[in-house]
Amino acid sequence: MSQWLTLCSVGQILPGCGVCALAGDQQIALFRPYADEQIFALSNIDPFAQASVLSRGIIAEHQGELWVASPLKKQHFRLTDGLCMEDEVHSISAYEVRVREGNIELNTASLQAQAC
Repeated sequence: MSQWLTLCSVGQILPGCGVCALAGDQQIALFRPYADEQIFALSNIDPFAQASVLSRGIIAEHQGELWVASPLKKQHFRLTDGLCMEDEVHSISAYEVRVREGNIELNTASLQAQAC
């Protein structure tokens, strides 16, 4: 059963940027690539540096897909599913989010599925 947790409002994320939100004990990197309400959610932990920094990465487009580049070691993670461009073994978790009445909501079932 899906349960939705409100993280923040869309207006709190500038277009082209990311922010970090806390969902339980997990850091979630939220990205808003454009001025619309399209939002992506990934783990905020850079698996190469073991640091909570991905929300501060740079959003880029490569071959028609959106990626975030880690601010530390520059590896790229696809916003749709967390795939690591440089090494699939280091891919990260992606989470289901939606925008409802201007608020970004996280499907808590996607958090639990990643924890298993």
